[in-house]
Amino acid sequence: MRAVNSELRIALIQASPRWHQPAANRRTFEGMLQGVGEGLDLVVLPEMFSTGFTMSSGEVAETMAGETVSWLREQAADLGTTIAGSLVVRDGGCFNRLVWMPPNGRETVYDKRHLFRMAGEHEHYAAGAERVVVTIGPWRVCLCVCYDLRFPVWLRSCNDYDVLLCVANWPAARQSAWNVLLRARAIENQCYAVGVNRVGTDGNEVDYRGGSAVYDSDGNALVEAFDDELVLHETLNLDELNTYRERFPAWRDADEFEVSP
Repeated sequence: MRAVNSELRIALIQASPRWHQPAANRRTFEGMLQGVGEGLDLVVLPEMFSTGFTMSSGEVAETMAGETVSWLREQAADLGTTIAGSLVVRDGGCFNRLVWMPPNGRETVYDKRHLFRMAGEHEHYAAGAERVVVTIGPWRVCLCVCYDLRFPVWLRSCNDYDVLLCVANWPAARQSAWNVLLRARAIENQCYAVGVNRVGTDGNEVDYRGGSAVYDSDGNALVEAFDDELVLHETLNLDELNTYRERFPAWRDADEFEVSP
């Protein structure tokens, strides 16, 4: 991994996945991955990047030994870069699972905790039970998926992460909520917030505008894009983040709490 100093070089892939076409989507994202450039530490794909946000979990679910996870492992190894994105996985039940795949192929997974009941997600998927923070070099990254972003207690930093990473299929009808919540999580947790959303129209005729972005700990957009399929690049600086936390230590006054299962 190249994040050996204070910088984390990331690329966000904002795209329009084809409905229920994993093989076609793997080809599309492979082409976009080939164009991300060199020297990256992390590349992020959207939620359910291989299928779109679907409730047909039994139809499209793959195992951890399936083609899409194997593809992620191959791409991470070829690029020498960690790749993260969520897909539908059958592992006992069906999960909306965010897979964090480093170049060495030893993945970490986060199962979406908060299931979007307005679409019936809770009827087709099992909820995750564990909050997951991964490391890449000196960086600590908290993983979350889409609707999780609405639940600040679940994502509240206990001084245990530097980046909040959220992958999403967040509809255009609630675009302002996406932008506001992602920015709010950055401010309240004094972290970088990285969000990757999709664009286009899915198989349920739901429209998406993207809004993939990186916010700093003051809520400033370092990079942000709407509507188009593209790759965004940004470099995060851990020294700058820690200096800000020392200069404005709001985290010292945080309330203690517990999260129930």
